[in-house]
Amino acid sequence: MSFYHLYELNHAAMSPIRATADLTRLYFKNAMNPLSHTPFGRSVAAGCELVERLTRRYGKPEFGLTETTVGGVKVPVREEIVWQKPFCNLLHFDRKTGPRKHSDPKILLIAPMSGHYATLLRGTVETLLPNAEIYITDWLDARMVPLAEGRFDLDDYIDYIIEMLHFLGPDTHVMAVCQPSVPALAAVAVMEQRGDPLAPTTATLMGGPIDTRINPTAVNDLAESKGIGWFERHVIMTVPFPQPGFLRAVYPGFLQLSGFMGMNLDRHVTAHRDFFQHLVQGDGDSAEKHREFYDEYLAVMDLTAEFYLQTVDTVFIKHALPKGEFRHRGELVDCGAIRNTALLTVEGEKDDITGRGQTKAAHDLCTGLTDDKRAHYMQPNVGHYGVFNGSRFRAEIAPRILDFIRTHSQRRDRPAVTKAPASTDAPKTASPTPVTTSADPLAAILLAEPKGVADDLKAISGVGPKLETALNGAGIFHYWQIAALTDAQIEALDTRLDFRGRIERDGWLDQARKLAGQTVSG
Repeated sequence: MSFYHLYELNHAAMSPIRATADLTRLYFKNAMNPLSHTPFGRSVAAGCELVERLTRRYGKPEFGLTETTVGGVKVPVREEIVWQKPFCNLLHFDRKTGPRKHSDPKILLIAPMSGHYATLLRGTVETLLPNAEIYITDWLDARMVPLAEGRFDLDDYIDYIIEMLHFLGPDTHVMAVCQPSVPALAAVAVMEQRGDPLAPTTATLMGGPIDTRINPTAVNDLAESKGIGWFERHVIMTVPFPQPGFLRAVYPGFLQLSGFMGMNLDRHVTAHRDFFQHLVQGDGDSAEKHREFYDEYLAVMDLTAEFYLQTVDTVFIKHALPKGEFRHRGELVDCGAIRNTALLTVEGEKDDITGRGQTKAAHDLCTGLTDDKRAHYMQPNVGHYGVFNGSRFRAEIAPRILDFIRTHSQRRDRPAVTKAPASTDAPKTASPTPVTTSADPLAAILLAEPKGVADDLKAISGVGPKLETALNGAGIFHYWQIAALTDAQIEALDTRLDFRGRIERDGWLDQARKLAGQTVSG
């Protein structure tokens, strides 16, 4: 009997204890029970909740993102599967903004396939959603995939990424968090080598193990010291009956979780002790934060054996990508072929899973990129999870990512300017031919400086001091400029200043026409 079968047997054997603990907890939390208001009753209820939670199997959490704010307006969000394969669903968080469409960037967020579900990036999605169309890879638990669906290895992972980019079409931006940084970079390189026009506009790699020889962590040292044979003998097991993936060889999620928790065992023990004390003291907010974190952290999935072993061998033992030896379907992957996809790397100063410099190493591999198409950012005072979640991600990392994406979207969208050869027959006194404004519809209406005294744009409802400064900076100083805006110019101004439909929503044109008339008559 394999260890996986013993794990399942133990879980089944604990079911009566878990049910009894839950029943006892409910009894001592019942407001009709006088003991529920005593320290003894609260202690019993807290202890029983701990027992129930520690013996529970945590299912896949929900994203639970039902609304977001776009351009200052709350809009509903619908989660839908738009692309599907045996081992992955592509989820789209469809923002129901109505008839008015926003020119926000399209981001393919590649979630790690390393034991946790894609919902680990819930905070990442929630932060980016107001400013982007988000698609995320929702990897499936390998034990839920029937053996008849075939294998899934690192080559398949790269193929999935390429297929998703083809599905999403041009001007897609890739964000890879942690483990998928390697296959994501490989996928971009493969597409560039093939001259694929649907290669992503930008690639953002966050806390990824591009070169684990740099500042190796405990995870890296383990892989180096044991060798691939040890992993194959000790951590690969077959899925037990009656799971849909019965007899599939996998790396079980509970083993991965044990490894993660073992790295910071004292921290987890302290967290559960504090949870018990919060329950006894009636600190519901702190207790709920603990539940939310561990409901996500303890929900794990199995990985196919072939994917896990190939990743360990290729990334952590052989260091194939930084050595220039990485192959996809037998073909050598050349990151130097990446010339069109701009590259941003993000690291955390206190990351104990992916050491500092491991992600930045991608720039050394992408020798074909010019300096204006690459950037690196190291976030101070954050660990691994702080790179893609939490307050510093929201305040400092996400704005940089979105700015990088918007900058390079505009560069790729900008048409190339072909200089006409100088004519030797042209008279020297000829007037210079104005540059065409077809690429920028705003060029016809923007001013370098106000004509006379600038109008008080704050008189327009919805325009405050910050918006007035932004408009002036763009070259709009007068009511008549706003009143004369065409649909194309409104769209361009929306995009440039990130107004997100505010011009039409607040009726700026009608207000500006009235104010312009008052100015003239006055």
